[in-house]
Amino acid sequence: MHKLMKIHVKYFASVRDLMKIDSEDLSIENSLSVHELWKELTAKINAPENILIAVNHKYVDKETKLNDGDEVAYFPPVTGG
Repeated sequence: MHKLMKIHVKYFASVRDLMKIDSEDLSIENSLSVHELWKELTAKINAPENILIAVNHKYVDKETKLNDGDEVAYFPPVTGG
């Protein structure tokens, strides 16, 4: 039996527009990476792959594993100019 982990997910800027919500609380069954979670959350929509991801207010690599109680934030890629 898998223990459910609770995480809080926030979406910013164009990612928020794409997801049509600001944030959500999720229960996930196992330790997904932040990128695996993104793929699950966006399975039914055309979402960018090259996004910025933060866990608990720190930018992380896309292979970072999630833990119970984490706050995940997804941002659009930053464009300079």
